[in-house]
Amino acid sequence: MNNMPLRKIVRSVRRRWRDEPQLSVAAKRADAFLVSYPKSGRTWLRYLLSCYFAELAELGFQPDLETMFRVLPNFDLDPVRGIGAFAGESRRDRMPLVLVSHLEYKSGLFLDRPAIFLVRDPRDVIVSAYFHATRHKKVFSGDIGAFLDDATYGLPALTRFLNGWAEGLDGRPHLLISYELMLSEPATVVAAILDFLGAELREDAMQRAIEAAQFDRMRAKERDQGIPGHDYDRSDTLSLRMRSGKAGGFGEWLSAAEAAWIVAQCRQRLTPEARALLAATGLDLGNGLRTNGNDPTPALLSPTQA
Repeated sequence: MNNMPLRKIVRSVRRRWRDEPQLSVAAKRADAFLVSYPKSGRTWLRYLLSCYFAELAELGFQPDLETMFRVLPNFDLDPVRGIGAFAGESRRDRMPLVLVSHLEYKSGLFLDRPAIFLVRDPRDVIVSAYFHATRHKKVFSGDIGAFLDDATYGLPALTRFLNGWAEGLDGRPHLLISYELMLSEPATVVAAILDFLGAELREDAMQRAIEAAQFDRMRAKERDQGIPGHDYDRSDTLSLRMRSGKAGGFGEWLSAAEAAWIVAQCRQRLTPEARALLAATGLDLGNGLRTNGNDPTPALLSPTQA
């Protein structure tokens, strides 16, 4: 069951309400947002792009899992990981301000700024979210079957997020990318992001960034450093952010019935626009239903200009 203390939830809501006016002001400065539901591969993409822009803008340091927030900060007011940590204000011609967020969509918060939206197969997301909640943050106790329909952390939260952002992306310049395509064609994804941002593409720097962001290298960095603001057992593989690094691994943890339930619930709960977002992962929620997660057919949708 969900065992996050009510007082912690209330504090979080109050803090967000208090900070929103300042965040709306900061949003006006952003060149773009990088948005995803938690456990969709955002840490990997943030680190990769941080390595690229740090070199392009000649920041003088090689990002790690702590300093990457100086290149792509969170869309919040945390002094270490948030907007104030951005190190590229004087280099905006070579390094755009891309604010990273997993907040649900609010028009008054994200304004009309362009968005890079990252999606991942919901079955893989739910498995990763389960281990994050039970082993990393320890805010949920119970088996994965109980987790699936939990209103705070399970599939209802994911479908709510996708429905909200499907509406928020309508009429907004945006680029839709998938975790699955990042795995198979990282250079294609990075090149598309740089083009969307109007940033310079340097093939040599891009290849170095892709190499630096290899899964094994990032896992080693996480075991050594951890993630700022998170206290967890880094010797426990299942508690790591870099836990699996592959697509279609949900079958190791979900029964066939549980995996099919997630797909059926996505078809039922998601709007047509939100179902279209998931099509970028290779998961067909339309006329044909692909349930074999071991053979993803990823796609990169063209950027949409308002």
